[in-house]
Amino acid sequence: MTDQETPPAAPAPALRPIGGAARCAVVGLGLASLAWAARAVWHVRLARAGQPASGPPDQGGGVHRPLTALEDSYHLVASLGSAVTAVCAVAFLLWLDRVRDNARALSGTEPRYGYHWLFLGWIVPVGNLWIPRGIVADVHRSVFPDRRLPSVVNWWWGLWLAGLAGGVGLVYSDSHDEVIARAYTGVLPLLAADLVIIAAAVAAALMVRTLTAAQQGHIARRGY
Repeated sequence: MTDQETPPAAPAPALRPIGGAARCAVVGLGLASLAWAARAVWHVRLARAGQPASGPPDQGGGVHRPLTALEDSYHLVASLGSAVTAVCAVAFLLWLDRVRDNARALSGTEPRYGYHWLFLGWIVPVGNLWIPRGIVADVHRSVFPDRRLPSVVNWWWGLWLAGLAGGVGLVYSDSHDEVIARAYTGVLPLLAADLVIIAAAVAAALMVRTLTAAQQGHIARRGY
């Protein structure tokens, strides 16, 4: 009689290192906050200089007057800030992808949101109001079902939504010339939106550090 062979157990999913990705995300978020702080400084400079007698840069009807030196420098600052924010977004998504994969390996359960939502969740109308937070919350709860979600996650998401509502180029962007015109006629809403976005970036950096430390500690305790 031949003994039946027991099929080998499926190998456990490999854990991915997250320390380096977390550091890149934190640095990127720090640079993004500095970029938005620079925009805030230029908004104040524009408001103090006042609108030229020739009117706003966009004269309407497709007519644009020549930019002043200050307005031209704002275009440069805003463009660099947008580039830094894009790099920050990539670094944040790479970190989120790694901690999400690790959460799946550690918990043995599939995430609530499929892989495609890691990217689409930020741009799908209405869904972008809760899906990204849901992905982050799922990373924590799948590994620590008995722990409360860290409050920094809710602070980050609340500030992010407030930044979207500010409408100064985070996602639904005005043109640079339109923002310049707003700085001339009413700078306080622009500054408030700038401060909210800076606070959201700081909260996101704290969240990255908090969730990374929790996951790394769990991995160390389990001896992986």
